[in-house]
Amino acid sequence: MRREFATTLLLSTLFSFLVPELIPVGEGVWLNIPKTGTKCVSEEIQSKVVVLADYLVISDEHSIFPTVSVKVTSPYGSVLHHSENATHGQFAFTTQESGTYLACFEAVGNSHGNNDISINLDWKTGIAAKDWDSIARKEKIEGVELELRKLEAAVEAIHENLLYLRNREADMRIVSENTNSRVAWYSIMSLGICILVTGLQILYLKQYFERKKLI
Repeated sequence: MRREFATTLLLSTLFSFLVPELIPVGEGVWLNIPKTGTKCVSEEIQSKVVVLADYLVISDEHSIFPTVSVKVTSPYGSVLHHSENATHGQFAFTTQESGTYLACFEAVGNSHGNNDISINLDWKTGIAAKDWDSIARKEKIEGVELELRKLEAAVEAIHENLLYLRNREADMRIVSENTNSRVAWYSIMSLGICILVTGLQILYLKQYFERKKLI
């Protein structure tokens, strides 16, 4: 029992250090939307990741309760969530492709009374979006076993994130090598063109001076 507790404590410590660096698990954002304009929140997420978000419009005046237009898009422009005249709401989806996902909020009409609108956005991804209470009730687990399940999910997420970063690094290396190759060929071509133009200029000047009988 002591060994199991020590193992759990050690994994929890590692989890507390690694998760903030490698896994975007959850983020609470406070947005101030101007009376004319749009405010967006973006996050780069890999594929097959669960995203869950709740948003709520905050109003200091009880007589004026502003509404907003909400639009969430994928890296390729697909609309994942769209709501008009909303004061609160929720959107959830599983990412189909890796890239930057965008959530944009825009003030609607004159509902804001010419004042900026404040929105509280609770954005969760990956293991933070899981309902661990429901999982614990369904599988009848609790205590240390539940914490170990959370750590197992965190380790899997870290592994997937490291694979994603490795693939991104490989793609960037290929792009860098291709760019360097193109720059080298461009430099060689530029040097060749300069030498050719210089030779033609010397030949032209020589013929010109010969016609003028200067040489």
